[in-house]
Amino acid sequence: MKIDQYTSKDNLTTYLKNKIGFLKLSEIINEIEIAGEGNMNVVLRIKTNKRTFILKQSRPFVQKYPDLPAPIDRIKVEKKFYDLMDQNSFFPEILGYSPSDYILLLEDLGKGEDLTSLYNTRIITSDLIKEFTLGLYYIHKKKAPTDYPENIELRKLNHDHIFELPFKENNSFNLDHIQKGLENLSNPFKKNNSLKEKVLYAGKIYLEKGNTLLHGDYYPGSWMRVGDNNYVIDPEFSFVGPKAFDLGVMSAHIIIASGNTSFLEEIYNMYPAKVEFKKISLYCGIEIIRRLIGLAQLPIKRSLMEKKELLNFAEELILS
Repeated sequence: MKIDQYTSKDNLTTYLKNKIGFLKLSEIINEIEIAGEGNMNVVLRIKTNKRTFILKQSRPFVQKYPDLPAPIDRIKVEKKFYDLMDQNSFFPEILGYSPSDYILLLEDLGKGEDLTSLYNTRIITSDLIKEFTLGLYYIHKKKAPTDYPENIELRKLNHDHIFELPFKENNSFNLDHIQKGLENLSNPFKKNNSLKEKVLYAGKIYLEKGNTLLHGDYYPGSWMRVGDNNYVIDPEFSFVGPKAFDLGVMSAHIIIASGNTSFLEEIYNMYPAKVEFKKISLYCGIEIIRRLIGLAQLPIKRSLMEKKELLNFAEELILS
């Protein structure tokens, strides 16, 4: 069943009650509302006469770019990930699941917002960094079963947008549509063969089977705040890989948001397990560059000079 915010309450009640047996006999749906700006998913808050919950359904395409396919089985990866989290309060609890319709029913954590606001408030505290660093360590400590999904189709899609397209000349992204002068600023990084060689090496490792359960997209868009509580959501990019990837991505976004490059070392020092610093630095640098000159742009307002400084720092991380 294809579900969106226009699905009638009666049809959704029938589906959830009769098709998958989720709703109780006396339970009816009173309200359906959009719960999040899903780029690859429909995410709805369902209010019944007895409770509220979140319904998430995979789309087979990317919302912003409908011609770009998105592997629909990723909802199964998300289900497997949450199953391993043992109902830890940092993650929503699974309430129901319909694999045939690519639907996951989740605990409603309450009305909050993701932490993409950090990019423009630029206020990053050590307490926030510590909380999400230790949250990542909790994920990495979990032993993934041998049948944990490889998520290879989604990783290949992600690989192209992280390790290849941002560094490719004539890649069809007109960066001047984002900010005048950004295209010219990006050119030296697309022409630096030493840089691209290191990036392709990191991308090769990303596609290989690793030994650590990863979130796979650990950045402020996957962090949620409700009241005074923080949560981690959207693990659909999860796979078993190198822990340095998650740490590098997290570090990159903290640096982009704050402008403070010393946070890279702070995250490294806060993380309780041993990881090679230069591997974290490598993925951090790649993530900074791809978020500034790639297709997956962030909701940030930075001058060309600020972006140039970030890009130069990222280049140093990759080549060092």
